[in-house]
Formats: sequence, structure tokens, C-alpha cells
Amino acid sequence: MTDKVSALPDGLEDLLASAWAARAHLPASGTTFYRAVHTTETGGLFCVDVAGDAGILSLYADLWPADEQRLAEACARAGALAGVYLKRRPVEARHAANIARDLLTPPDPVWGGARPEMTVLEEGVPFLIRPGADLSVGLFPDSRRARQWVRDHANHQEGRVLNTFSYTCGFGVNAVLGGASSVKNVDQSRKVLNWGQENYGLSGLEAPKTDFISGDVFEWLEHFRRRGQIFDVVILDPPSFARKKSGVWRAERDYARLATLAAKVTAPGGLVLAMLNHAGVSPVAFDRMMEIGLPEAARRGRLDVRLTLGEDYPQARHLKAHVWALD
Repeated sequence: MTDKVSALPDGLEDLLASAWAARAHLPASGTTFYRAVHTTETGGLFCVDVAGDAGILSLYADLWPADEQRLAEACARAGALAGVYLKRRPVEARHAANIARDLLTPPDPVWGGARPEMTVLEEGVPFLIRPGADLSVGLFPDSRRARQWVRDHANHQEGRVLNTFSYTCGFGVNAVLGGASSVKNVDQSRKVLNWGQENYGLSGLEAPKTDFISGDVFEWLEHFRRRGQIFDVVILDPPSFARKKSGVWRAERDYARLATLAAKVTAPGGLVLAMLNHAGVSPVAFDRMMEIGLPEAARRGRLDVRLTLGEDYPQARHLKAHVWALD
């Protein structure tokens, strides 16, 4: 983000008021964490997530400081927010966050009072959110429908669930609430797994350390295969890009290999929820990756359903969440 954008959209207040009004039913129905304004409604300039009475304003262009402040204040008025946090999101945000974290994700609100930690609801399920902690605040609101699907299908067959790239274990929480017999959450970061254990606690769920596995997902998938450990529901939610000890992961290039590894630990008749947050990969291209990967594991599968995003993501096409049923 180097070229300053000199002005905010015309009719900003009306745009924000209309967007908030369209989501008014969400908090009324038990969801206090959602996207209040999506980029498709702002010409790609910004989006706003709401966590209780805190706003999280994400910028995809470089605004002048005065315009950042004006936008934050306008969001606060539109949503009756107590505070607004700012996230500046350049294209290579993951790398930039490591070298300019305080610039991209200031720990304190740019408007109003601080909310360093708060509990929000998603369809009545509580989660811990830290609005100023990082570019990712503890839960991805665009995956709400996918988490609901997991809750509805967690008891499939014998109810053994594997949640890979689990982050703070939102899928794991929903799997347990949905009646899973066992859930394994795997993520590289012990820090986010500890956060996940806190999320389990908010719902009064047992959180044994053996269900929160820190390490490389690819290595653990191979480990499960060698042990003959299989699962009835496997959740794949990798980043689109990551640097690993073994090299660089690019989802558009490497997802088929991930599908192969996942298929090898999926029980006959099992389900794979394959997700990808990458606007540059079409749904058809994403399905093709699965079609390439499954035969490499000597497995056959069929696309069961393509999950849609919530109504708070109008015309959004970045996230794919496709369920595959394996023979």
C-alpha cells in the first residue's frame, strides 16, 4: 500500500447505514460476530467486522490518516460501537505483519475504548476474540456456514473428526457440540491451540491436551496414516500461502497433494470438508485439485455440496468450502 487514496466513497454514511441494517437480524438471532460491511459493497476499499460492541476495520488501500479516522468514526456511529480497531492489509500481509506488525495491526483502537479481549457468540456458541491482537482476531466470520455444517455432520458414521490447520479450534468446538465421538485439532502454533482450549472451556467442553496437537499438518497426516488412524470427517482449512521448513506452500499449486494425504486417513464413506480462501482460484479449479489428489491415494470421491457464505458476504467469491464424500 504505497499510493494514497485521497477520498472516501461518496455517500459513506448511507452506505454504512444500509449495510448495518441488512445484518440487523444476526445479533438478534444469537450471532454477535459477523461482517457488517463487505468489500463488494465498498469497491474493494474496506470491510468491517463486528465483535460485540467492537468494530474491526480492514483497509485494502492506503488512506490518509485523516480519512482513516473519519472512516473509523463513521463506522462507530453506524454500528453504535464502543471502539474501532484498524487492520491495514497489503497484498503480502502475512510477511509484512512480521516486520511491521504495529503499523498494520495497531494493538489499541483508533477510535473509542479498548476491548483487548471479549466473548462473542456465533449462533449461540461463545468464542474468545482479541480485536487488537493480530491481523487475525480469533475467528474467521466467513466460515460461519462451514462451522454450522461441521456441527450438523460431526456424528457422521462413528463421529471421528480431524480438524487440520485448526487455528483457535472453531471447527473443533462445533464438532464436539455436534456429537463427535473424538476430535483432533492440529496446528503449527501452540499459542493458537491454547486459545482453542479456552474456546472449548467457554462452552463447558473438556479440552484434553491430547486433542490439541502442535506440529506440521502434513507430517501429522502421514503419522496418522502410518498408525492406521482414520477419521469420518476431515476438515482442511489451510492458508493460501505459507513458508515451511520444507519449502513454500502455495495452495493453487499444492492443494492436490494435501487432498491425497487427507484421503489416506479418511474412512470409507467419510466426508472431507475442503476449504480454500483464494479469490484467484475458481470453484471449478478447486474441485479439479481434489479430483487430481484423490486418485493418488487410490480413493474415489464425489462432490457432495458447495457451501455458501453467509448473507453478510454479498457476492463474495474468495472462500470455497466444498464437501467431498469418499468411497
